[in-house]
Amino acid sequence: MDRLTREQHRKNMQVIRSSGTKIENTLAKALWSKGYRYRKNCKDIIGKPDIVFRKYKIAVFYDSEFWHGKDFSSIVKRIGTNKEFWKNKIRRNMKRDIEVTRQLKSGGWIVLRFWETEIKKGSAECVLEIEKI
Repeated sequence: MDRLTREQHRKNMQVIRSSGTKIENTLAKALWSKGYRYRKNCKDIIGKPDIVFRKYKIAVFYDSEFWHGKDFSSIVKRIGTNKEFWKNKIRRNMKRDIEVTRQLKSGGWIVLRFWETEIKKGSAECVLEIEKI
């Protein structure tokens, strides 16, 4: 049973953003403070990576656990309404992530994907992962 009204659901969904999120800003600030310069949300690159280092052909994506299907079976249990719609949407997101990664790699790009919790727990570790390349 869902505890939120239709209007409350609508307002919650309106607040969700695709760029300028807390996790995006956290990692971006950590990289910038170390002197790394990058482009954000490049629309001309397939998949619109969150951060791009064009010179080195590195594309970085920040993936939310819910929207990108980390531990899909537990996500499905959390969905209260319109279950089939959300299951299909998350599955499409997961398939698109795989396809985008494949296409970028075939174009010579290095693709890094970080889960939201990885960035929240320690953006320094994520920066180190990027620096290894």
